[in-house]
Amino acid sequence: MSDFLQNAPHRRFNPLTGAWALVSPHRTQRPWRGQLEASAAETLPRRQPGCYLCPGEVRANGKRNPDYETVFVFDNDFPALLPDADGKAVEEGELLIARPETGFCRVLCFSPRHDLTLSRMETRDIASVVEAWRDEYVALGARDNVRYVQIFENRGAMMGASNPHPHCQIWASSSLPDEPLKEDQKQADYLARKGSCLLCDYLACERDAKERIICENDAFLVLVPFWAVWPFETMIISKRHFGGLEALTNAEVEALADVLKRLTTRYDNLFAAPFPYTMGLHPQPTDGRAYPHWHFHAHFYPPLLRSATIRKFMVGYEMLAAPQRDITPEQAAASLRASAEWFG
Repeated sequence: MSDFLQNAPHRRFNPLTGAWALVSPHRTQRPWRGQLEASAAETLPRRQPGCYLCPGEVRANGKRNPDYETVFVFDNDFPALLPDADGKAVEEGELLIARPETGFCRVLCFSPRHDLTLSRMETRDIASVVEAWRDEYVALGARDNVRYVQIFENRGAMMGASNPHPHCQIWASSSLPDEPLKEDQKQADYLARKGSCLLCDYLACERDAKERIICENDAFLVLVPFWAVWPFETMIISKRHFGGLEALTNAEVEALADVLKRLTTRYDNLFAAPFPYTMGLHPQPTDGRAYPHWHFHAHFYPPLLRSATIRKFMVGYEMLAAPQRDITPEQAAASLRASAEWFG
């Protein structure tokens, strides 16, 4: 990597969304007097009485969870989307526009144990989570008026998780949300112009450069994107070109579970603390149309900056102008590569 990219202010382009990010590597030596977060070092019990996600416990709607022994999926008791949306669209000229949005919201518990995270689970158990993701994607995507199935996990109170029990959410919507929409348009445009897949070509570039790769196996590669915004942002990209989760082979299910455990363990070891993040899968839309340009991938957006108690805030310039980062993606990748894939 050139000295310019490692030492001088510059902008980096995200071909998946069309956005730019400002990188200011010369600022890494500035003193820090910002907010310090409390270190999340609490020890959780294997089972927490009163936890609405634990086996056998009663949820807010009065339903009792079964004594599940592996993954457990149920309809969200407080869904952001409803199967039927009353009301008509509002369209007053070009300035006041609102349209009904329908959909389904599900919760998927990774494990009956309250004290586990992906990093602390066995790979075979994470594979059960991946299988459940695949099943939910297929089942929800087959429903009428579902165009996109967004699977995501908010880990840690810093990321707004209201319950530490290991779980994720699945929102199936009748429209294509903004971020997948941007990626859809950019990938389709790239295929039309170049005759090849955007992420296939990007993967080849990164495998040649090797600077931003964290780990890999036969089916998936983990890297810090060249255009990363968050300090330790990463992507998981499939090596085989496919778009939807229904295309995952059993071997790829195991491989995805493997890189998920390895990456989240590296995160936890980086600052010797449970690493908060928002993670989301980006499979192709489920509206039955052809998406030859779409390449399956996943995003991790963790907020920690310099330690377990210092976080990156997206405020000021980031909210009003453009995202900005100080440590370069290459430096972040080097730190994650140096972080162990095991505990103890």
